[in-house]
Amino acid sequence: MSFDLILKNIAKHINLSSKEETCFIDLLQQKKLKKRQFLLQEDQVCRYSAFVTKGCLRGYTIDQNGFEHILQFAPRDWWIADMYSLITEQPGNLNIDALDHTEVLLLAKKDQERLFSEIPKFERFFRIITENSLINSRLRLMDNLSKSAQERYLTFCKRYPSLIEWLPQKQIAAYIGVTPEFLSKMRTDFLRKK
Repeated sequence: MSFDLILKNIAKHINLSSKEETCFIDLLQQKKLKKRQFLLQEDQVCRYSAFVTKGCLRGYTIDQNGFEHILQFAPRDWWIADMYSLITEQPGNLNIDALDHTEVLLLAKKDQERLFSEIPKFERFFRIITENSLINSRLRLMDNLSKSAQERYLTFCKRYPSLIEWLPQKQIAAYIGVTPEFLSKMRTDFLRKK
């Protein structure tokens, strides 16, 4: 397997020597997931950060009425984890599953800690992606509180342009917080106005 994608992802924020790259790659575990297979389920402790090399994952919760609330999609070249559970080592409330046949590289939390000691610049890398995750979560919260469904849909289109035509409407609707029927009507109205 080629590790070029993950190394390019890291190179956006830190520079690694070839020895450091090898040390990092040696800590990664490859995992293949079938469509709808879970990487993590609610009430489990998250022990890995996952980097998607093929396919797409989604992170979501299910409310007491059985409705899914999608918090994040992780297409190719994205990281995903239940950050609360990973950091606190407590059972989380996030489900992460595959929307298609998906391949990921997993970095165990204990190995991430080892990287921090042996290659301190990885602290900078993971700080940056954690900060970006926090910023995106905050923006998402603000969008949900202050934007209309149509504005949330347009934000989704900008954030996940590769997923617009690929994802089922049900998934997009669950992400922006509307019913699939409302999303369909909204998209039809939007296209009519163009």
